[in-house]
Amino acid sequence: MPRVLLVDDEPSVLAALKELVQGRGWEPVLARSGTEALGLVERADAVVTDFSMPEMDGMELLRSIRERDESLPVILLTAHGSERLAVRAIKAGAYEYVSKPFDVDEMLLALGRAIETRSLRLQNRHLTAEQAIGRRIVGESSAMRHVLEAAARLAPKDITVLVRGETGTGKELIASLLHAQSRRAAGPLVRFNCGAIPAELAEAELFGHTRGAFTGATQARAGFFAEANGGTLVLDEVGELPLAVQAKLLRALQEGEIQPVGSGRTEKVDVRIVACTNRDLAADTRAGRFREDLYYRLAVVDLVVPPLRERREDIPALADEFARRYAERFGIEEVHLTPAVIEQVRAADWPGNVRQLENVVARMVAMSGGGEIGPESLPKAVPGEAATQRPIDDPAAEPPAPSDGSLGLREQIDALERSVIARTMTAVRGNQSEAARRLGISRNTLTERLRRYGIAAEFGTGGSS
Repeated sequence: MPRVLLVDDEPSVLAALKELVQGRGWEPVLARSGTEALGLVERADAVVTDFSMPEMDGMELLRSIRERDESLPVILLTAHGSERLAVRAIKAGAYEYVSKPFDVDEMLLALGRAIETRSLRLQNRHLTAEQAIGRRIVGESSAMRHVLEAAARLAPKDITVLVRGETGTGKELIASLLHAQSRRAAGPLVRFNCGAIPAELAEAELFGHTRGAFTGATQARAGFFAEANGGTLVLDEVGELPLAVQAKLLRALQEGEIQPVGSGRTEKVDVRIVACTNRDLAADTRAGRFREDLYYRLAVVDLVVPPLRERREDIPALADEFARRYAERFGIEEVHLTPAVIEQVRAADWPGNVRQLENVVARMVAMSGGGEIGPESLPKAVPGEAATQRPIDDPAAEPPAPSDGSLGLREQIDALERSVIARTMTAVRGNQSEAARRLGISRNTLTERLRRYGIAAEFGTGGSS
């Protein structure tokens, strides 16, 4: 239901506008001043505001709204004979103006066009973002729409953003959107996993080092900050950074300069920081595990990505998108998840969130021959009360990757690939040529993978080739 923010200091006008909006089936949100309106504008689809109000008039409110979100249409109510002011408002970015006392049909027509324009602008922004990151964005739930719209509004503003959420919720997607829709989109997008590097190497990886700076530094190397110069640096799991490195990161943010390890000189860098974490950094700050000054530098804006259990309405579309994506990747012409499968995955809890759902759908697609995929294809167990426990008879299959964050993305991808290869080899009774054909890879690549994952001995070379 479209939400219309109505702003006027006259109660009678507000009451008339409220009745008008409700009669059309839209949701009215009322504010009696421009200051109050700014606290309610977050999820509005259109704004109707009086021009003449105490403290903050309609023109000031218009400018403040456009600073936050240029795509939100604002209709100004002006006194009769104030055409000159109305023209100023249109030049300042107002969508339309309506003279008071307003004509009901005129106001409804203006509002209808404004709401439709808002919808089209958001769709266009959505498509542009998908093209920029090269993947479809699924998020029709109100919780996810709020995050996506907030990211779109923040992207053009060159400020530091902290993206929080449980493991597997899609924090990296939000970080990609912030870069893709920013003025730095033509620059590099560089990711640094703060938890994947030993503490003693984190500083050198971030800021670079000179030749001979430490044992093994046989040549100078630019760090991640230098690589991201002119673009965006995403700090994944920023809460894992050692305190000593946190101090140097704070300096880089404050001064816009870095000092490579072993160097006596500083270097200027122009980098936007997007920090991601699944930890409560505010609690870590109180416990002394994270620097308070750095926390406030990173959390200029705090975006929280909701867990999948809080946006279940997104699950069917996500499952269908993953099925389409992996069918294409595995060379399967067409797959279709049955309503029974969709209902079961929708009812599940998914403690590993979107990443876990993707893992499960990828396995089902890989093991299918195309066509319909029913509940019998669900691997072992889907988390949640609605799931039915089903053993996997395939002795070569490994258990599902832990969803508690103990494995990184690379390890989970490797686990999935190992599982798919093992299942395919079992299905073709060790025939490597047939397995390679089904997997869409060369036999040499298959042989290398069998050795890499330590499962070559399980199948040997007994199958015909």
